Amino acid sequence: MKDLMRIKCLISQDIETLLNQQIKKEAHSSSLYLSMASWCNQNGYDFSADYFTKQSEEERMHQLKLFKYVLDMGGNAISPEVTGIKTDFAGFREVFEDALEAEIAITQSFKNLASRCHKEMDFVTMEFLNWFLKEQREEEYKARRALELFEVIGEEGTGRWEIDKHVNKITYSED
Repeated sequence: MKDLMRIKCLISQDIETLLNQQIKKEAHSSSLYLSMASWCNQNGYDFSADYFTKQSEEERMHQLKLFKYVLDMGGNAISPEVTGIKTDFAGFREVFEDALEAEIAITQSFKNLASRCHKEMDFVTMEFLNWFLKEQREEEYKARRALELFEVIGEEGTGRWEIDKHVNKITYSED
C-alpha cells in the first residue's frame, strides 16, 4: 500500500523531505520573530515589536503554504516541533542583525531546494518555489534596510527611538 501511495504522490521522496525541512525552518523563523517581538516590547521598542510580530505572521503563512503544497501533491506534510529559539539579545542592533542572518539562511535554503527541483526536473515544484524566491528578495531587502538605520541614524541619544519609529515604514517595491 505504501508503494501505491508513493506512485500517487507528485513529488519525489527527496523533494518531500526538503519541503518538510523548509516547513520546519519557516516555523522556526516565525517563533524567532515572536521572540524578537517580545524582546523589543520588553525593552520599550513598540514599533519594532509590531514589525517582528508581523514578520512572525508572515513566516507562519509561508509555513502553511508549504504544508498545503506537500499535501496537495499527495505527500505527507509534517507539523514540526520548534525548539532552541533565542530569547535573549545583547542589544537592539543584535535583534536586527539576527533577523538579517535568518533571512539570508532561509533564502539559501530555498535556493538549495530549487536546485534540487531543477536537478530532478520537478518543474511544478520549481514554479511553486518561484513565489518564495521572489518573497525572499523582499524579506532580505527589508531586513537590510532596517539594519542600515543603525548606520544612518546612529544609536546615540534618541537614535534607538528614531530607529524604532522608522522600522515599520520600510517598504519594498519591485518597480
